[in-house]
Amino acid sequence: MTKKTAKKKVAKKKVTKKTATRKTAARKTASSQAQDYAHEIWLAGLGAFALAQDESGKILKQGQKTIDETSRKVIGEGTKLFDRLVKEGSKLENKGRKSVTETVSGVRGDVESRVGKVRESAQTNWDKLEKVFEQRVARALSRLGVPTSDEISKLSDRVAELNKRVRELSEQQKQSAPAAAKPAAKSTSGS
Repeated sequence: MTKKTAKKKVAKKKVTKKTATRKTAARKTASSQAQDYAHEIWLAGLGAFALAQDESGKILKQGQKTIDETSRKVIGEGTKLFDRLVKEGSKLENKGRKSVTETVSGVRGDVESRVGKVRESAQTNWDKLEKVFEQRVARALSRLGVPTSDEISKLSDRVAELNKRVRELSEQQKQSAPAAAKPAAKSTSGS
């Protein structure tokens, strides 16, 4: 029995050794598998990161393209709108100028008409004032015994007429004096 027991013990040891070796191998395999799984998970994460980068690059490119297209459209529409606003502003300015010109012309005509009326009224009033002033001055001068301009004018005309007659008479006298002096000279020399 000892042999049998020893054989059993050796067999048991061998089985135990084999089992232990299997367990170690299983442990190594499990550990290795865990490492492999962890490595694969790590690689999957890196792959996901790479894919995310690629996708985000594509999305960014598409977004940039969309932004560029939209900004071109906005700029184009903005330019069209600006040109349209300038055109409308020009029309409005022309209408405003026309309206102002018409208003100014109307106001100018009205003002000129009123000024004309005021001028006529002022001239009429001035003429009346001048006549009143002349009458008062003439009365004051008359009281003082100063002749009026009409009286002085008549006197000037009369003096001019008298001067003319004096010249005429003086010429007649000169002409008749030599003729009268000749017969008187004959009578003094013949007597």
